[in-house]
Amino acid sequence: MVEDSFATQLISGDGEFNAAGIRNFINSLKFQECGLSYAVVAIMGPQSSGKSTLLNHLFHTNFREMDTFRGRSQTTKGIWIAKALGIEPFTIVMDLEGTDGRERGEDDTTFEKQSALFALAVADIVLINMWCHDIGREQAANRPLLKTVFQVMMRLFSPRKTTLLFVIRDKTKTPFEYLEPVLRKDIQKIWETVPKPKAYKNTPLSEFFNVEVIALSSYEDKEEQFKEEVAQLRQRFFHSISPGGLAGDRQGVIPASGFSFSAEQIWKIIKENKDLDLPAHKVMVSTVRCEEIANEKFDQLVSDKDWLALDQAVQNGAISGFGKTLNSILKIYLSEYDSETIFFEERVRNAKRQYLKSKALQLVHPAFITMLGHLRSSALHNFQTRLENSLDRGEGFAESVRKGQQSSMLEFDRGCSDSAVELANWDSSKVREKLVRDIQAHASLVRTKKLSEIVAEYEKRLYAALNEPLESLFESCGTDTWATIRRLLKRESDVAVSAFLYAIAGFGLDQDTAHKMVHNLKEYAIKLVERKAREEAGKVLIRMKDRLICGLANISYRVFFAKFISIYCGLYFREYFRFANVFNHDKDSMPRVWTGKEDIKAITKEARSESLKLLSAMAALRLDERKDSIEKVLFSSLIDETEPILLRNRGIGVSGDPLASSTWEEVPSDKTLITPVQCKTLWRQFKAETEYTVTQAISAQEAYRRGNNWLPPPWAILAMVVLGFNEFMLLLRNPLYMLVLFVTFLLGKAMWVQMNVPWEFRNGIVSGLISVSTRFFPTILNLIKRLAADQGHHD
Repeated sequence: MVEDSFATQLISGDGEFNAAGIRNFINSLKFQECGLSYAVVAIMGPQSSGKSTLLNHLFHTNFREMDTFRGRSQTTKGIWIAKALGIEPFTIVMDLEGTDGRERGEDDTTFEKQSALFALAVADIVLINMWCHDIGREQAANRPLLKTVFQVMMRLFSPRKTTLLFVIRDKTKTPFEYLEPVLRKDIQKIWETVPKPKAYKNTPLSEFFNVEVIALSSYEDKEEQFKEEVAQLRQRFFHSISPGGLAGDRQGVIPASGFSFSAEQIWKIIKENKDLDLPAHKVMVSTVRCEEIANEKFDQLVSDKDWLALDQAVQNGAISGFGKTLNSILKIYLSEYDSETIFFEERVRNAKRQYLKSKALQLVHPAFITMLGHLRSSALHNFQTRLENSLDRGEGFAESVRKGQQSSMLEFDRGCSDSAVELANWDSSKVREKLVRDIQAHASLVRTKKLSEIVAEYEKRLYAALNEPLESLFESCGTDTWATIRRLLKRESDVAVSAFLYAIAGFGLDQDTAHKMVHNLKEYAIKLVERKAREEAGKVLIRMKDRLICGLANISYRVFFAKFISIYCGLYFREYFRFANVFNHDKDSMPRVWTGKEDIKAITKEARSESLKLLSAMAALRLDERKDSIEKVLFSSLIDETEPILLRNRGIGVSGDPLASSTWEEVPSDKTLITPVQCKTLWRQFKAETEYTVTQAISAQEAYRRGNNWLPPPWAILAMVVLGFNEFMLLLRNPLYMLVLFVTFLLGKAMWVQMNVPWEFRNGIVSGLISVSTRFFPTILNLIKRLAADQGHHD
């Protein structure tokens, strides 16, 4: 049992504090778990007065005792501590070096005062060991000790309510009832004579101390009686800190976990000869210890396996119950902090708890932000998916966005509630606002894309609805062409706008935006017409001409060879144009055959008039129904036969020429497709290029006359009749010849029909002979086969 008391030197005789020793003492006995449920007992007294012996018997400690055979000498050096065995609550016993020892000398009282002040600042109960024969004596050994105790007490700014238990050793036959009053009188007298600060000048002794007095028999003479009395005294130390106990009125207790640090700091202040402010010291101890505990808990949190697993998991994705799990982890360490600091100063304890909480939340906040990031990404992705699915089902865009955003924000809010940490008042509004911005940005992007697709679709429809009709109208351009184009443009634009408005109705566009988009669509249609008109204006000369060779291909063999050469050289145009259509076709649109009866001059004038109408129609854009005199100016300047030769020959530089200008009257420059000067140039080029066509038509008439006059002259017919009279009579006399001639006639007729000889000679004699010669023998073979087949059928 002696070995279990862990007697340890707390302060050496040289005044060095044994910090390592006290930490080992506290850890070995698990003293830090006691909280406030502990007591400290110290003993002071003259050297060799039996202090260690009393403590060993009273608390079952194993302090070193004086060897009486070696004489009286200093046994305890410095201050020693040990645990009182078998006493509840946990009681620390302090054995102080004796006073008035010859080893330190008469004048060396520094350590005596320092140790006394240390005992008063730390201990709840101070035993003052004194000899019975010193009571009532002026020069007794206890008087300097009491003066020291009272003097150092004044250095405590806020003295503790310490119990002074005077132990009278080796009592005599004088009854204790007489000794106690005398001792109390001496104590009061000493208290009154001790200099005190003004604040405590009239303060009674009872404000500072609870004074108790006991007497013990001589250990050497009456050992058994001494032990019995000590055993009775021991009972008073059980539950000493309870109300009514020896230390029941103690104040400013330091929690057990801060005892080591507190004792070390108190001794440091005492050695530096500073006044000891116990309240401030208590705050300082609370501050240091609470901060140490807070740091310990934070370090434990940093390495906590559950926290590390949660932090690692949240990096990979959202976690259900994140806030609850994290809050539970934080509460564990805050609860541990609370339990370990519960006995320290409340203000300090709360401040350091906030410090721990702040550091802990700062540690876990990035994980919380990461969790919110996952929630935001998930909500945004779900919004994108919902929006896409809704649009695929044909739902309105605005309604799809509204529903999708509502669902995604509800999902995000639920996730935030699930991730909320109860201990932290973290605001997720910024992440929520970013999610709203992201959703709106995506919706805007999709809306822009969808609207662009719709616009492109209706532009494509407009193009399909206008392109070919415009080509046809411009190809057959006439007086009412632009009126037709305006009606076509309005009809197709109205149809497209109506369908377009229906298509964008679900997008929730404001009126201005919708009107602007409709305006752009109409502008597209107008620009399409303008672009097509400018494109056709660039081909106006080609439209005015026709392929002369193709138009006159059925005139003569020379035309046939010219057509063959043109095809071979790749010069055979693909389209019929205005002049060729009028010149080479009659009013019923049937191809002309130049028989020599046609008025080529009149036909040429008519064809050129139609071409000029095309030119006047293509000279300007007429989408606004504005009247102009372009056609009149062109006809008067280019077709009218009364036009002065000088104006026709000298061109645009002649004064008074209406075509000698770069603009049309009544037509804005941006609506002009072909300027007057360009019209005159085109007409001159047109006439030059169509002269050949007219010449070929005249040649075709002559060729047709010669080609259709295949009968011989009348004189030749008369000569044939006269000279062939004998042969004719021979045929009449011999019927067999008639039969041969008849069969020959039938065979020739069959060959004529089969080979369609007139058709083969339509392009001339040479081409007809070539064609007939190539088909002669195949036709004969075909007739023979048919006769053979008919004969076999009859058989």
